[in-house]
Amino acid sequence: MIIQIEGHDFNTTFEETRSPQTCELFRTMMPFEGEIIHVRWSGEAVWIPLGDKEFSVGYEDATSYPAPGQVLLYPKGKSETEILIAYGCVQFASKAGTLAGNHFATITSDLEKLRKIGVSTLWEGRKSIVFKFRDDA
Repeated sequence: MIIQIEGHDFNTTFEETRSPQTCELFRTMMPFEGEIIHVRWSGEAVWIPLGDKEFSVGYEDATSYPAPGQVLLYPKGKSETEILIAYGCVQFASKAGTLAGNHFATITSDLEKLRKIGVSTLWEGRKSIVFKFRDDA
């Protein structure tokens, strides 16, 4: 899989062993297009707010402390549905408190560029994002 943010491609792997149901479900939604904004409470990460979108998946390999490059799906609960992408130190949280999201993918390339994009999102605002298969145009 490729995650493209503002035209920059990041090689990404699905975490099939750790989160098989989340990966399977997310594949059915690809290509997935949206916008990232900087997190409010979690630290060094960007997120895609998805509101009341229903993913119908339980917790798999859920974490509150993702490492840089880890991509989480919070499937809904005490906060809205969202996708979080860590680019630095993160304690995943919302105004309702600490959250745990399914670690379903990991960015495996260019983490320094990811950090630059994350910081830029904090200061300059939202950016476009696309999750797509490698062979998609």
